[in-house]
Amino acid sequence: METITEIKNGTAAKPSKEEIKKHRKAVRALALDFSRGTRHHFLLGILGIFAAIVSAYLIPLITGFTIDYVLKDYAEADYQGSMVVAPWIERIVESFGGKQFLVNNLYIMGILLILATALNALANFVRRSRVAYGAEQLAYNMRTRLYDHLANVPYDYHKHISSGDIIQRCTSDVDTVRRFVQNQLLEIVRTVFMIIVAGYIMFNMNSKLSLISVMLMPILAAAAYVYCRGVKKHFALSDESEGVLSAAIQENAAGVRVVRAFGQQRSELDSFTEKNEDYKNKSLKLNSLMAFFWGVSDMFGFIQIAISLCFGVYFVIMGEISVGELTVFSSYTAMLVWPVRQLGRILADLEKAGVSLGRLNEILEAPVETEPGRALQPEIKGSVEFRGVGFGYEDGQDVLKDISFSASPGETVAILGSTGSGKSSLVQLLQRLYTVRDGEILIDGVNINDIERHHLRRNIGIVLQEPFLYSRTIMENIRITRPEADESEVYDASSVASIHEVIKSFEKGYETVVGEKGVTLSGGQKQRVAIARMLMQKAPIIILDDSMSAVDTETDAAIRDALQSRRDGCTTFIISHRITTLSRADKILVLEGGRLVQEGTHEQLLKTPGLYQRIADIQNLLEDEMKTEQEAN
Repeated sequence: METITEIKNGTAAKPSKEEIKKHRKAVRALALDFSRGTRHHFLLGILGIFAAIVSAYLIPLITGFTIDYVLKDYAEADYQGSMVVAPWIERIVESFGGKQFLVNNLYIMGILLILATALNALANFVRRSRVAYGAEQLAYNMRTRLYDHLANVPYDYHKHISSGDIIQRCTSDVDTVRRFVQNQLLEIVRTVFMIIVAGYIMFNMNSKLSLISVMLMPILAAAAYVYCRGVKKHFALSDESEGVLSAAIQENAAGVRVVRAFGQQRSELDSFTEKNEDYKNKSLKLNSLMAFFWGVSDMFGFIQIAISLCFGVYFVIMGEISVGELTVFSSYTAMLVWPVRQLGRILADLEKAGVSLGRLNEILEAPVETEPGRALQPEIKGSVEFRGVGFGYEDGQDVLKDISFSASPGETVAILGSTGSGKSSLVQLLQRLYTVRDGEILIDGVNINDIERHHLRRNIGIVLQEPFLYSRTIMENIRITRPEADESEVYDASSVASIHEVIKSFEKGYETVVGEKGVTLSGGQKQRVAIARMLMQKAPIIILDDSMSAVDTETDAAIRDALQSRRDGCTTFIISHRITTLSRADKILVLEGGRLVQEGTHEQLLKTPGLYQRIADIQNLLEDEMKTEQEAN
């Protein structure tokens, strides 16, 4: 089923009736799945609705009974009509002493009114509290399910979807469903039950006035249906536009440094204003439709009440009904008009909830990572072998072609290549963030597809060029892979990463909050904190994906020396463009165009014409020029 955005932009074919039917079925199944563990709350809510309706309808009946039956002979006017009293009620009254007993103890009717009102209040409390509790539990279930699913979808999924849109779906759309369930879902039951009960009582009293009292309600119901169909379309467009707006806010908040560095505040403001204007216009269309419906339905509702009252007074004058019956009809007409009018809102919110559930279903339909092999958990010592590995993304472009090499436990393998040569893709394949298309990757002789993915990733530590730090303290960030680790281990890992003394110089030391994505730290400091975090993992295989690009050469060398001294058989993969970083590796791989074009030690590759030799010559030349300038100064 295509997304609303795709249909709106014309990038997807119009879904067939069968696809729409299948989609609706999936959405209904999803709603039932989310409601697990909450249904007993909604059942209690339904019982509360029934009790509230019965008590609400008792109040006019008690009033009418008092006027027509108890006080009739004592009223100033002589009413020709009277309310028909059920025989069982008369028998109860007679058992207490008849009508005269009620006249002498009129407070009893007042007590009955108070009890009916109290029952109505209690029933409404039960209804609202149980439904609210069930709705919140439902929203909790949805958020938990979505978070769990997003944590287990393939890595590639997150690269092709806006995080702002995901946030909007997991917050705004979830809340739309929650509000419908809490405020409108059981209103359908309430409305239907009120119509049935009131219709039965009214038609038993006077069918002619009953027909007059509901004559405009079919128009209200038809208007409600038309209104809900329009709301569905406009809400879908508004919701999608809100997702785009949320994505823009999230991206600008995350990229605030880039925006400031390039002086793009005005440009980004213009772009945001355009998206904001689109969201405003679509929301205004939705609100205009809502305002039109509520205005027109209010008019028809009051007209219906006025018609019922006018004809009711006329029938009283003509002696066809009593004053008590007029009281009942007036109350019941008002009780019926607004729920029928409310059907428009209920149906509209139902459509909104359906759209939101559909958007949530789009997330949950994304396939999660599966185990293609045997899900083994072998002891990993660090032996790695690539055998004829080929890989390409969905667009069909080859990224890696026939890559073969091996690394023994404890070896350091350096990788050099131009931009787009496949360096990062190679190490991401090692973590099984992507699946190998051709060939195989072995760790200690076991195909990585046969190793359970969580076990695999726990044994492969990685530090990216742009490391992600949480908006927590430095201590929490470093200890995130091993929360139980003591402070001495954190200090040791930080010392190896050449960041311990820097952290101690901060006012709050390791309790310094780094801010979202580590925004309060410099690029080099973030990279070193990420290295310390990776070292806490104590993985037998580690990957440094250009993760020391933001530190100076001296610090780079200090970190490499510390890593070398405490490596303890750890297999290390280093991606870098610095020859000084690569030179001490046991093996250097040179990639060009997705192919392994050179392999050897630093000394061997310096003697072999190729990319490595060219880069080494350029960097040596730059270093010589810098030394010359320093000596001249």
